[in-house]
This record gives sequence, C-alpha cells and structure tokens, in this order.
Amino acid sequence: MKKRTALLCALAAAAVPAALVAPGRADEKQKEPFQNRNFAHRGLHAEDKSVPENSLEAFRLACEAGYGMELDVQLSRDGRVVVFHDDTLNRVCGVDARVDELDFDELRALRLCGTDHQIPLFSEVLDVVHGRGPLIVELKSGRRNRELCEKTLLLLRGYGGDYCIESFDPTIVGWFRKNAPDILRGQLASPPRSFWKNGVHALRSIAMGNTLLNAVSRPQFIAYRIGPRPPLVRLSEAMGAMRIGWTAHDASAEQGRDAVIFEFYRPEPFYR
Repeated sequence: MKKRTALLCALAAAAVPAALVAPGRADEKQKEPFQNRNFAHRGLHAEDKSVPENSLEAFRLACEAGYGMELDVQLSRDGRVVVFHDDTLNRVCGVDARVDELDFDELRALRLCGTDHQIPLFSEVLDVVHGRGPLIVELKSGRRNRELCEKTLLLLRGYGGDYCIESFDPTIVGWFRKNAPDILRGQLASPPRSFWKNGVHALRSIAMGNTLLNAVSRPQFIAYRIGPRPPLVRLSEAMGAMRIGWTAHDASAEQGRDAVIFEFYRPEPFYR
C-alpha cells in the first residue's frame, strides 16, 4: 500500500509541471511558413548602425535577401502601433522618454541611431514587406496590453502575408489564444537569471524562465534565448512546441531548431 501511494505521489508530482508547460497544438499549415527558416532580427540591420534596427530599410533589405523577419510592436501615447524594441528612447534615439509617453508625430520627429531613418508605423512595415517573407511579430508588454493586442490583430487581419505572434508576457499570448486561435503563437523566454537581472520578482523569474506559465497561453512555439535550455523547456518542446532560437550570430544555431532569429551575419534563408 505504501509503495502504491508513493508511486501515485511521484506520478502526480511529475504530472503537475508537465501540465503547466504543455504547449498548444499547431497544424502543419500553421507551421509551414516558419519551418527551417532564418529570420532577420529587427530586420536586416547593420552592426555599425548605418541601417538601424526596426527601420523600413532594414525590412526592405531582409525582403530582398529572402529572409523572414522578426519585429517589435508597441503603442505611442496617441494609440498608434509603432515598430520599436525598447520601452525607452534613450539607446536608439538619444531621448530620455518612454515610447508610450510621446504621440506618434513626436516619435516621427526622432531619428534612429543618428541616421536619417525614422520610427515606422507597423502598417508601413507591412506595406514594405507586402508578403515577401514571413513575420514574427513580438508584442511588447506595457500599460495598455489589451489595446495593443486589439490594434495589432486588426492590422494583421488586413495583411495578406504570413505571420505569427510572440511575447514575453503570457497574458498577451493568452489573449491571442482566446481571440485569434488560428494565428500561430509563441512564448518568448530566456534563463530565469535574465528576468531577475531586469527587475522581475524571483518567483516570477523562475516561472517565466522555465515556461511554467504556458498554462495561461498554451504557446505553439517556444522562442528561447540561444544557450542551455532548462529541462522544463525541453519537456515543452518534447510535447510538441516548435523550437525557435534567438539571437543567433552564426549558423550553428540552426542545429536542432525549427527556426532561427539571427543578426550580423548572412545565413541561407532556408536550412535543413
């Protein structure tokens, strides 16, 4: 009796984390545009910043080279969906302000990395790409997540090319699970220490770094920072989650991954 109880307890203990990290299911039609492809991180931007990240020129160059593209969207103060990575403008524009503290006209007056390039609207990027390569759209977590989700979805529904969405925020991925289950969705993650270093509470860092919040979003792919992956992340992959790695700096990242987000080198658009 004791042995049976111990066995049941062990099975229950194993089942709980498996239930937490279990992914959603994607069919082959959803996965096909992204399978075995290289995606230019924030467009095909240059290490010397002559072509800035998330600029229209970076996306134009990525299209011409045959790559997929990864990009970041968030809201301006007046509710426009803009393509920009950081919460603040300091690093890229040299301005001490948050993106969501300025109206789009104010953001448009700024320049990217000291060049003549400007912060684009998401709609402008979609016009430039025009279906010439699949998009991985990262939604940045902020103060108006629901509004960002709704407006991003509206723009995507009017776009004719291939796309999927991802976010570090499981509630954003979960929103798409509920409101747009036909769109391939992914959970962005990295080792727990990286979250903790960025001010995330220790317990939440552990949960996010191990994809223990998959129960909220049931992502169909895990986009994990390149390097060792925790056992629970590998368990989610073994249960069917597509494996996407970021950010690669050489072609070795293609090994064992379904797709790769890269920068500062020129891989082949497709790999096996």
